[in-house]
Amino acid sequence: MAIQWFPGHMNKARNEIKEIMPQMDVIIEVLDARIPYSSENPMVSALRGDKPVIKIMNKADLADPELTKQWMDYFEQESGVKAIAFGHDKGAEVAKVNELCKKLAPHKVGADKQLKAMIMGIPNVGKSTLINHLAGRIVAKTGNEPAVTKSQQRIRLEDGIMLYDTPGMLWPKVENENSGYRLAATGAVKDTAMNYEEVASFTAEYLLTAYPELLKSRYKIDELPEQDWEFVEMAGRKRGCIRGGNQVDTHKMSEILINELRDAIIGRITMETPAMRDEEEIMVAELRAAAEAKKAAKEEEKKLRRARARKNRR
Repeated sequence: MAIQWFPGHMNKARNEIKEIMPQMDVIIEVLDARIPYSSENPMVSALRGDKPVIKIMNKADLADPELTKQWMDYFEQESGVKAIAFGHDKGAEVAKVNELCKKLAPHKVGADKQLKAMIMGIPNVGKSTLINHLAGRIVAKTGNEPAVTKSQQRIRLEDGIMLYDTPGMLWPKVENENSGYRLAATGAVKDTAMNYEEVASFTAEYLLTAYPELLKSRYKIDELPEQDWEFVEMAGRKRGCIRGGNQVDTHKMSEILINELRDAIIGRITMETPAMRDEEEIMVAELRAAAEAKKAAKEEEKKLRRARARKNRR
Protein backbone atom coordinates (compact mmCIF):
# COMPACT_ATOMS: atom_id res chain seq x y z
CA MET A 1 0.00 0.00 0.00
CA ALA A 2 1.51 3.32 -1.07
CA ILE A 3 1.10 6.10 1.51
CA GLN A 4 0.86 9.61 0.07
CA TRP A 5 0.57 11.68 3.22
CA PHE A 6 3.44 13.94 4.22
CA PRO A 7 2.02 17.28 5.48
CA GLY A 8 4.17 20.38 5.25
CA HIS A 9 4.66 20.61 9.00
CA MET A 10 6.37 17.18 8.96
CA ASN A 11 8.98 18.38 6.48
CA LYS A 12 9.51 21.52 8.56
CA ALA A 13 9.89 19.40 11.71
CA ARG A 14 12.46 17.16 10.04
CA ASN A 15 14.63 20.16 9.16
CA GLU A 16 14.33 21.60 12.68
CA ILE A 17 15.24 18.24 14.25
CA LYS A 18 18.32 17.98 12.05
CA GLU A 19 19.47 21.38 13.34
CA ILE A 20 19.12 20.68 17.08
CA MET A 21 20.04 16.97 17.05
CA PRO A 22 23.75 17.64 17.81
CA GLN A 23 22.73 19.23 21.14
CA MET A 24 20.83 16.15 22.34
CA ASP A 25 22.22 13.62 24.84
CA VAL A 26 19.58 10.89 24.50
CA ILE A 27 16.93 10.10 21.89
CA ILE A 28 13.61 8.62 23.00
CA GLU A 29 11.87 6.90 20.09
CA VAL A 30 8.24 5.97 20.67
CA LEU A 31 7.09 2.90 18.78
CA ASP A 32 3.70 1.22 18.53
CA ALA A 33 4.17 -2.14 20.28
CA ARG A 34 1.74 -3.68 17.78
CA ILE A 35 4.00 -2.71 14.84
CA PRO A 36 7.52 -2.12 16.25
CA TYR A 37 9.18 -2.40 12.84
CA SER A 38 6.67 -0.49 10.76
CA SER A 39 6.42 2.33 13.32
CA GLU A 40 10.21 2.83 13.30
CA ASN A 41 10.98 5.96 11.33
CA PRO A 42 14.19 5.35 9.32
CA MET A 43 14.90 9.07 9.53
CA VAL A 44 15.46 8.69 13.30
CA SER A 45 18.40 6.33 12.76
CA ALA A 46 19.79 8.57 10.04
CA LEU A 47 19.53 11.73 12.16
CA ARG A 48 20.63 10.40 15.56
CA GLY A 49 23.92 8.87 14.43
CA ASP A 50 25.58 7.13 17.39
CA LYS A 51 23.55 8.90 20.11
CA PRO A 52 22.02 6.48 22.64
CA VAL A 53 18.34 5.73 22.16
CA ILE A 54 15.51 4.45 24.33
CA LYS A 55 12.90 2.62 22.28
CA ILE A 56 9.57 2.85 24.08
CA MET A 57 7.14 0.15 23.06
CA ASN A 58 3.99 2.20 23.61
CA LYS A 59 0.48 0.71 23.69
CA ALA A 60 1.98 -2.53 25.03
CA ASP A 61 -1.34 -3.22 26.74
CA LEU A 62 -2.86 -3.66 23.24
CA ALA A 63 -0.05 -5.86 21.89
CA ASP A 64 0.86 -9.54 22.20
CA PRO A 65 2.99 -9.66 25.40
CA GLU A 66 5.15 -12.54 24.18
CA LEU A 67 6.05 -10.73 20.97
CA THR A 68 6.65 -7.47 22.85
CA LYS A 69 9.32 -9.26 24.89
CA GLN A 70 10.85 -10.69 21.69
CA TRP A 71 11.02 -7.23 20.15
CA MET A 72 12.64 -5.69 23.22
CA ASP A 73 15.35 -8.36 23.22
CA TYR A 74 15.82 -7.88 19.47
CA PHE A 75 16.28 -4.10 19.73
CA GLU A 76 18.70 -4.35 22.64
CA GLN A 77 21.11 -6.42 20.55
CA GLU A 78 22.17 -3.09 19.02
CA SER A 79 24.79 -1.10 20.94
CA GLY A 80 23.46 1.97 22.77
CA VAL A 81 19.84 0.86 22.54
CA LYS A 82 17.53 0.17 25.47
CA ALA A 83 13.88 -0.88 25.16
CA ILE A 84 10.96 -0.57 27.56
CA ALA A 85 7.31 -1.61 27.27
CA PHE A 86 4.88 1.15 28.20
CA GLY A 87 1.18 0.68 28.86
CA HIS A 88 0.64 -1.23 32.11
CA ASP A 89 2.19 0.36 35.22
CA LYS A 90 2.64 4.00 34.20
CA GLY A 91 4.35 5.10 37.43
CA ALA A 92 7.03 2.42 37.32
CA GLU A 93 7.51 2.88 33.58
CA VAL A 94 8.03 6.64 33.90
CA ALA A 95 10.64 6.07 36.61
CA LYS A 96 12.44 3.57 34.38
CA VAL A 97 12.57 6.01 31.45
CA ASN A 98 14.16 8.69 33.67
CA GLU A 99 16.58 6.11 35.06
CA LEU A 100 17.60 4.95 31.58
CA CYS A 101 18.16 8.53 30.40
CA LYS A 102 20.62 9.12 33.24
CA LYS A 103 22.29 5.76 32.69
CA LEU A 104 22.82 6.45 28.98
CA ALA A 105 24.19 9.98 29.57
CA PRO A 106 25.95 9.80 32.99
CA HIS A 107 28.10 12.83 32.15
CA LYS A 108 24.94 14.99 32.25
CA VAL A 109 23.79 13.85 35.71
CA GLY A 110 24.39 15.99 38.80
CA ALA A 111 23.94 19.47 40.23
CA ASP A 112 23.94 22.35 37.74
CA LYS A 113 23.74 19.90 34.82
CA GLN A 114 20.92 19.39 32.36
CA LEU A 115 20.30 16.27 30.32
CA LYS A 116 18.67 16.98 26.97
CA ALA A 117 16.43 14.25 25.58
CA MET A 118 14.50 14.42 22.32
CA ILE A 119 11.32 12.39 21.98
CA MET A 120 10.33 11.27 18.49
CA GLY A 121 7.67 9.06 16.96
CA ILE A 122 5.31 8.61 14.03
CA PRO A 123 1.78 10.10 14.09
CA ASN A 124 -0.80 8.56 16.45
CA VAL A 125 1.76 6.41 18.26
CA GLY A 126 0.64 7.88 21.59
CA LYS A 127 3.61 10.21 22.03
CA SER A 128 1.67 13.14 23.50
CA THR A 129 -0.09 10.95 26.07
CA LEU A 130 3.26 9.45 26.99
CA ILE A 131 4.79 12.93 27.44
CA ASN A 132 1.99 13.86 29.83
CA HIS A 133 2.80 10.78 31.91
CA LEU A 134 6.52 11.59 31.89
CA ALA A 135 5.83 15.19 32.94
CA GLY A 136 3.23 14.25 35.51
CA ARG A 137 0.90 16.93 34.14
CA ILE A 138 -0.92 17.93 30.96
CA VAL A 139 1.65 19.58 28.73
CA ALA A 140 0.95 18.01 25.33
CA LYS A 141 -2.28 18.05 23.36
CA THR A 142 -3.62 14.55 22.74
CA GLY A 143 -6.07 13.11 20.25
CA ASN A 144 -7.01 9.80 18.70
CA GLU A 145 -5.90 10.86 15.24
CA PRO A 146 -2.55 11.41 13.57
CA ALA A 147 -0.72 14.75 13.40
CA VAL A 148 -2.08 16.43 16.52
CA THR A 149 1.28 17.91 17.57
CA LYS A 150 2.50 20.33 14.90
CA SER A 151 5.37 22.22 16.57
CA GLN A 152 8.28 21.63 18.90
CA GLN A 153 8.10 22.32 22.61
CA ARG A 154 10.38 21.88 25.62
CA ILE A 155 9.19 20.20 28.82
CA ARG A 156 11.14 20.20 32.06
CA LEU A 157 11.03 16.81 33.76
CA GLU A 158 12.33 15.72 37.15
CA ASP A 159 16.01 14.91 37.79
CA GLY A 160 17.31 17.71 35.57
CA ILE A 161 15.95 16.30 32.30
CA MET A 162 14.78 18.69 29.58
CA LEU A 163 12.53 16.92 27.10
CA TYR A 164 12.31 18.23 23.56
CA ASP A 165 9.03 17.25 21.93
CA THR A 166 8.70 17.02 18.14
CA PRO A 167 5.70 16.60 15.81
CA GLY A 168 4.87 13.07 14.73
CA MET A 169 6.61 12.36 11.44
CA LEU A 170 6.17 9.79 8.74
CA TRP A 171 8.88 9.58 6.12
CA PRO A 172 8.28 10.81 2.56
CA LYS A 173 8.15 7.37 0.97
CA VAL A 174 7.13 4.11 2.65
CA GLU A 175 9.01 1.63 0.48
CA ASN A 176 7.71 -1.50 2.24
CA GLU A 177 4.14 -2.08 1.07
CA ASN A 178 3.47 -4.36 4.05
CA SER A 179 4.47 -1.60 6.46
CA GLY A 180 2.08 0.73 4.67
CA TYR A 181 -0.81 -1.63 5.37
CA ARG A 182 0.19 -2.06 9.02
CA LEU A 183 0.49 1.69 9.54
CA ALA A 184 -2.98 2.13 8.08
CA ALA A 185 -4.47 -0.72 10.10
CA THR A 186 -3.23 0.71 13.40
CA GLY A 187 -4.23 4.30 12.63
CA ALA A 188 -0.89 5.98 11.91
CA VAL A 189 -2.34 7.67 8.81
CA LYS A 190 -5.65 9.44 8.38
CA ASP A 191 -8.48 7.13 7.38
CA THR A 192 -9.15 9.34 4.36
CA ALA A 193 -5.72 8.31 3.00
CA MET A 194 -6.46 4.57 3.06
CA ASN A 195 -8.76 2.04 1.41
CA TYR A 196 -10.58 0.20 4.21
CA GLU A 197 -11.24 -2.93 2.19
CA GLU A 198 -7.62 -3.31 1.07
CA VAL A 199 -6.33 -2.78 4.60
CA ALA A 200 -8.90 -5.18 6.07
CA SER A 201 -7.95 -7.80 3.48
CA PHE A 202 -4.27 -7.53 4.43
CA THR A 203 -5.14 -7.64 8.13
CA ALA A 204 -7.43 -10.64 7.79
CA GLU A 205 -4.80 -12.57 5.83
CA TYR A 206 -2.29 -12.08 8.66
CA LEU A 207 -4.74 -12.79 11.47
CA LEU A 208 -5.97 -16.01 9.86
CA THR A 209 -2.43 -17.36 10.15
CA ALA A 210 -1.16 -15.68 13.33
CA TYR A 211 -4.27 -15.42 15.54
CA PRO A 212 -6.94 -17.84 14.25
CA GLU A 213 -8.37 -18.60 17.68
CA LEU A 214 -8.96 -14.92 18.42
CA LEU A 215 -10.87 -14.58 15.14
CA LYS A 216 -12.98 -17.64 15.88
CA SER A 217 -13.87 -16.36 19.31
CA ARG A 218 -14.63 -12.76 18.33
CA TYR A 219 -16.64 -13.45 15.18
CA LYS A 220 -18.27 -16.70 16.32
CA ILE A 221 -16.86 -18.77 13.46
CA ASP A 222 -16.18 -22.45 14.17
CA GLU A 223 -14.23 -23.22 10.98
CA LEU A 224 -12.22 -20.40 9.47
CA PRO A 225 -11.87 -20.13 5.68
CA GLU A 226 -8.44 -20.09 4.03
CA GLN A 227 -8.84 -16.83 2.10
CA ASP A 228 -9.07 -13.35 3.61
CA TRP A 229 -11.96 -12.27 1.38
CA GLU A 230 -13.91 -15.36 2.42
CA PHE A 231 -13.39 -14.44 6.05
CA VAL A 232 -14.63 -10.87 5.49
CA GLU A 233 -17.74 -12.25 3.77
CA MET A 234 -18.37 -14.83 6.50
CA ALA A 235 -17.81 -12.40 9.37
CA GLY A 236 -19.93 -9.81 7.59
CA ARG A 237 -22.89 -12.17 7.48
CA LYS A 238 -22.41 -13.03 11.15
CA ARG A 239 -22.47 -9.31 11.96
CA GLY A 240 -25.48 -8.57 9.79
CA CYS A 241 -23.58 -6.38 7.32
CA ILE A 242 -26.05 -7.08 4.51
CA ARG A 243 -27.17 -4.77 1.73
CA GLY A 244 -29.58 -5.16 -1.17
CA GLY A 245 -29.70 -8.53 -2.90
CA ASN A 246 -28.50 -10.30 0.24
CA GLN A 247 -24.95 -9.15 -0.51
CA VAL A 248 -22.40 -8.63 2.24
CA ASP A 249 -21.42 -5.00 2.77
CA THR A 250 -17.68 -5.67 2.73
CA HIS A 251 -16.81 -2.01 3.34
CA LYS A 252 -18.82 -1.95 6.55
CA MET A 253 -17.29 -5.23 7.72
CA SER A 254 -13.84 -3.94 6.84
CA GLU A 255 -14.41 -0.90 9.06
CA ILE A 256 -15.54 -3.16 11.89
CA LEU A 257 -12.47 -5.39 11.60
CA ILE A 258 -10.01 -2.46 11.55
CA ASN A 259 -11.68 -0.62 14.43
CA GLU A 260 -11.83 -3.76 16.56
CA LEU A 261 -8.16 -4.42 15.82
CA ARG A 262 -7.23 -0.87 16.88
CA ASP A 263 -9.22 -1.10 20.11
CA ALA A 264 -7.89 -4.61 20.94
CA ILE A 265 -11.47 -5.90 21.00
CA ILE A 266 -10.34 -8.90 18.95
CA GLY A 267 -7.51 -9.42 21.43
CA ARG A 268 -3.93 -8.36 22.08
CA ILE A 269 -2.34 -8.55 18.65
CA THR A 270 1.09 -7.74 17.23
CA MET A 271 1.16 -7.43 13.45
CA GLU A 272 4.82 -8.33 12.87
CA THR A 273 7.74 -10.31 14.31
CA PRO A 274 11.52 -9.74 14.35
CA ALA A 275 11.89 -12.52 11.77
CA MET A 276 9.44 -10.70 9.49
CA ARG A 277 11.51 -7.54 9.83
CA ASP A 278 14.69 -9.30 8.73
CA GLU A 279 12.94 -10.83 5.72
CA GLU A 280 11.28 -7.58 4.67
CA GLU A 281 14.48 -5.55 5.03
CA ILE A 282 16.03 -7.86 2.43
CA MET A 283 12.98 -7.43 0.20
CA VAL A 284 13.13 -3.62 0.49
CA ALA A 285 16.86 -3.61 -0.30
CA GLU A 286 16.20 -5.68 -3.43
CA LEU A 287 13.36 -3.37 -4.52
CA ARG A 288 15.56 -0.33 -3.94
CA ALA A 289 18.42 -1.86 -5.95
CA ALA A 290 16.04 -2.74 -8.80
CA ALA A 291 14.63 0.80 -8.83
CA GLU A 292 18.12 2.31 -8.89
CA ALA A 293 19.17 -0.03 -11.72
CA LYS A 294 16.07 0.96 -13.70
CA LYS A 295 16.81 4.64 -13.14
CA ALA A 296 20.42 4.18 -14.20
CA ALA A 297 19.30 2.34 -17.35
CA LYS A 298 16.96 5.21 -18.26
CA GLU A 299 19.73 7.75 -17.75
CA GLU A 300 22.04 5.71 -19.96
CA GLU A 301 19.35 5.48 -22.63
CA LYS A 302 18.91 9.28 -22.55
CA LYS A 303 22.66 9.75 -23.00
CA LEU A 304 22.67 7.42 -26.00
CA ARG A 305 19.71 9.25 -27.58
CA ARG A 306 21.42 12.61 -27.10
CA ALA A 307 24.65 11.22 -28.58
CA ARG A 308 22.78 9.88 -31.65
CA ALA A 309 20.96 13.19 -32.06
CA ARG A 310 24.23 15.11 -32.03
CA LYS A 311 25.73 12.71 -34.55
CA ASN A 312 22.75 13.08 -36.90
CA ARG A 313 23.01 16.89 -36.81
CA ARG A 314 26.56 16.79 -38.14
